[in-house]
Amino acid sequence: MSITIDQAVWSQIQRHLEAAYPEEGAGLLLGHVQPCHRQVVALLPLVNSREAEVRHNRYLISAQDMLRAEQEAESRDLNVIGVFHSHPDHSDHPSEFDREWALPWFSYVITSVVNGGASGGRSWRLREDRSAFDEEQIEILEGTSPLKNECKE
Repeated sequence: MSITIDQAVWSQIQRHLEAAYPEEGAGLLLGHVQPCHRQVVALLPLVNSREAEVRHNRYLISAQDMLRAEQEAESRDLNVIGVFHSHPDHSDHPSEFDREWALPWFSYVITSVVNGGASGGRSWRLREDRSAFDEEQIEILEGTSPLKNECKE
């Protein structure tokens, strides 16, 4: 599985997560899904609605946020395909807490934000048995290209 993200959308992710620092920032990924590929074409940046004392290492996406994202996606003929969030001053690997709360059908783009600056970013998918994450290759594209519909062996 791989995921493509338009360069402008990637930049928007990075800016949103830097602005949230030193707290975790988060939002939802909107796009298209094929059996072996996903394409992010839009975002729904969110305000971290977690309690103030834990926002430095936790985020919360509320039921109202999810409903709003589903409505926005439907109005644009898209799907909610994942979550993006930051790890302030930590690596872009999913934590055990991330694994416990993740959904197997979503992509999770995690960006390390160190001293207020976004540093890279990686995408992860939770296995169906919820035992671990597998990394998805991210391809950053200039402009939106047609969605791939072939699986590579």
